[in-house]
Amino acid sequence: MTRPTHPLIVPTALATVLDTVTVLDTRWQMGQQSRRPAYDAGHLPGAAWVEFEGVMADAPGDGGRHPMPQREVFASAMRAAGVDNDRPVVVYDDGNSLAASRCWWLLKYFGKEDVQVLDGGYAAWQAAGLPVSTREPDIAAGDFCPTDPGAALLDADGAADFATAKLLLDARPADRFAGQNETIDPVAGHIPGAISVPALANVDADGAFLSADDLAMRFTALGIRPDSEVGVYCGSGVQATHLALALEASGIHPQTSVYIGSWSHWITDDERPVEV
Repeated sequence: MTRPTHPLIVPTALATVLDTVTVLDTRWQMGQQSRRPAYDAGHLPGAAWVEFEGVMADAPGDGGRHPMPQREVFASAMRAAGVDNDRPVVVYDDGNSLAASRCWWLLKYFGKEDVQVLDGGYAAWQAAGLPVSTREPDIAAGDFCPTDPGAALLDADGAADFATAKLLLDARPADRFAGQNETIDPVAGHIPGAISVPALANVDADGAFLSADDLAMRFTALGIRPDSEVGVYCGSGVQATHLALALEASGIHPQTSVYIGSWSHWITDDERPVEV
């Protein structure tokens, strides 16, 4: 399989190359217990289970609710899941790609370029009538070795700079951006100067991403071009990576940086301004 040129792959296309890629099941739901039982009940043939908590995020704390995982912890989990340096990876979750996009972005950050997200996730795979398995596959350890960052990471100061001088997008639902119905973080509002661009508005009712043309129209309306420098954040760095994935899927390919600590990190310092 040649290196993918698009960050998304549809179920029928994945089915034709399933034996040539490493498939990761990353199903997760914020505030719920591990989704491992869902994997055991049915998953893509050959898919390896990857836990979200502790692998794709370090423990909650000063870095936010889902801070960057430790480099070697993430790399070790990827090797245990069979990830190789020279074999393409496809990541999926239940359907809306929130967890899958986080894994996609982390792999990219740690230097893995040939990684895609299954568009529409497990739900789309089932809807296409493709086979599922309840057998846990025998996974041969991979040789994945993290390299220099292949994606840009922002801290709070960097996010503030993007909000002032460039373009900072807030991927949370619009009401949370406005400081309304905040039931997750102890402080409501957004980073001053940020623009509300809800991540889940980039997928349809079934969880599949809008077409590249539709995504491009949405982002172009914000003034985003290939030479734009764009920062993205959300509540804890999950919807932010989903928005980063949508930006790449649009074909515009701006220079996208993720504030992984996001709002849950921003509000740990009382001196940082808040806007509602």
